[in-house]
Amino acid sequence: MNRINQKLQEDKKLLSIYFTAGYPNIDDTVTIIQNLEKNGVDMIEIGLPFSDPLADGPTIQASSTQALKNGMTTELLFKQLKNIRSSVKIPLIIMGYFNPILQYGVEDFCKKCKEIGIDGLIIPDLPVDVYHEEYKSIFEKYDLINVFLITPQTSEERIRYIDSISNGFIYMVSSASTTGAQTGFGDTQTNYFKRINSMNLKNPQIVGFGISNNKTFAQATKYTKGAIIGSAFVKHITNNKLNTINTFVNTIIN
Repeated sequence: MNRINQKLQEDKKLLSIYFTAGYPNIDDTVTIIQNLEKNGVDMIEIGLPFSDPLADGPTIQASSTQALKNGMTTELLFKQLKNIRSSVKIPLIIMGYFNPILQYGVEDFCKKCKEIGIDGLIIPDLPVDVYHEEYKSIFEKYDLINVFLITPQTSEERIRYIDSISNGFIYMVSSASTTGAQTGFGDTQTNYFKRINSMNLKNPQIVGFGISNNKTFAQATKYTKGAIIGSAFVKHITNNKLNTINTFVNTIIN
């Protein structure tokens, strides 16, 4: 069974952390992954930096720009992760835009992910219809879960279509804006969480965008399986050393 599916079966609210590969420094990728697992994080999203990250807020955009300046590439990321499964057991997901994957070759990319132990992909700009028609069989061949995003504006028909072709979790974007930390969720977002929960989808939902502390984590997971933190964590490792990762995680889950 895919590690993502195993993790989703655990009787707890899941914390997934996003960071940009090759940031703050080019060789920090493996250290960050190991530190996050050691401090109780359930899943990790490894951001593959891209020059035009449309869905990302300023914090993650800046980290992507710096990672590219540092020399991060798809090939280098695979090289860095070559032996990651000798020390890390939790699910690892690569999050990135479709252009670098297409340039690498979709099947070659998926095959490499399988070889090094990547469990899934999040590709925000890959339309669900295109995935379903052209790439689903390739992903399944290499036991990769493709995670789709929904927003408050996604129609019920579209959500049910995404649910029908998904086999992991649905990434539930908390708002229709770019990524970034918030201090709390209002009634509009809470009602959205309730509405999706009442649809009784077969795939659990994990909320991303706007989660930065224990309060927003608790709000986001009241009606869902877990939450994803990106900008707040990237900001933390920008302002603090990597050996303070435990401090950040503790403020979320304790």
